[in-house]
Amino acid sequence: MENHNATTPANEAPAEHLKFCKHCGGKIPEDAVICTLCGRQVESIRKDETPNIIINNSNTSSNVNTNVNNNVNGFMGRPKNKWVSLVLCFFLGVIGAHKFYEGKTGMGLLYLFTGGLFFVGVVIDFIALLGKPNPYYV
Repeated sequence: MENHNATTPANEAPAEHLKFCKHCGGKIPEDAVICTLCGRQVESIRKDETPNIIINNSNTSSNVNTNVNNNVNGFMGRPKNKWVSLVLCFFLGVIGAHKFYEGKTGMGLLYLFTGGLFFVGVVIDFIALLGKPNPYYV
């Protein structure tokens, strides 16, 4: 006959502090939320225990716009008339007049020395200008 009152193995807790897993049926500690044998959740987390959440938000940015026509962030730039730029692109696009009008001096010089990026750049800019609103911001 087997003696059930014998000492318990080292990996098991005393019988009064055990419960059975509802998934695998194994003996697990009474306060376990996840079964130590099968790894499945055996009970929900107690609602009286609120998690300790720390929020360190030091955001001091503001959306104050001091100058609408020249915003540093690039959302609003200098307003340009679509039709003036379109006429400049059509007639003087090869020398980059529309780029100089927009204030893009480097691109204007590139258009000037390459013939409007070999005329391909002028065609692309003309189509792009057709789709822009009036006024558009650069």
